[in-house]
Amino acid sequence: MITALIRSELPRMSESLRKVGAWVLDDPGRVAGVSAAELGRRTGTSQATVTRFCQTLGLDSYQGLLLALAQEQGEHDRSGEERPLGPDIGPDDPLDQVVAAVVRADLLALRRTAESLDPDALERAARTVAEARRTDVYGVGASGVVALETEARLYGIGLDARSWTEVHAAETSAALLTSADAVVALSHSGATREVLGPLRLAAERGAATIAVTGDPRSPVARAADVHLTSTSAETGFRHGGFGTRHSVLLILDCLYARVAQLTYPRATAALALTAHIAGKHR
Repeated sequence: MITALIRSELPRMSESLRKVGAWVLDDPGRVAGVSAAELGRRTGTSQATVTRFCQTLGLDSYQGLLLALAQEQGEHDRSGEERPLGPDIGPDDPLDQVVAAVVRADLLALRRTAESLDPDALERAARTVAEARRTDVYGVGASGVVALETEARLYGIGLDARSWTEVHAAETSAALLTSADAVVALSHSGATREVLGPLRLAAERGAATIAVTGDPRSPVARAADVHLTSTSAETGFRHGGFGTRHSVLLILDCLYARVAQLTYPRATAALALTAHIAGKHR
């Protein structure tokens, strides 16, 4: 969905591009009657800025933006849905509207993430983890929570995996990696220094590197051998890494499932050996 993509990209845009994006999001339906030059005038920018805005979204031209907006509106019309709720949640909004805004944001992010997920990159990432002697997972803050979840999943199917959520420990671990090892680096912005440092050090040691970020142009994404892109589902009170957590988990679920396939005998044996544990504690 083009409006979801604009919302996720907006924080990383320059001030002039954000003006264009905010105007489009304020009322996507009115864009159809406005030329690129007129949109530039209305936002206090220029036609060239509007063109750059479209290119930032991966579109070839302003006509591509108009087409994407029209397609999105057509989907809403066919499904009988009203215009999408905005991501903001005010102090006086009724609970049903709060729930609807959160659910809609997550569903749009999951759909966008699934649509943009590169199967070849995912396959490379899965084979890298499946064949690794050991896998380090780096993440801090909200990404640290996901790093712990990733460790639990991979360890549960018999892989030697460890999450690191503190930079000194992460860099110590990275320094001890070899070309037989792998790294998964998690960062919503793709610029988190506490993740970028261990990732670069691991690469210097010869480890295979995988990054999951919301920005394929970010330093973390560029430093990795394989990059997988997540989409943000930001709402009021839920920004940054917390807004993208569900789409990151979708990517990691797909990665986990494919790794389990590739290591089927070991994965199924590990699951069988541990299946009784949860029942003992009910």
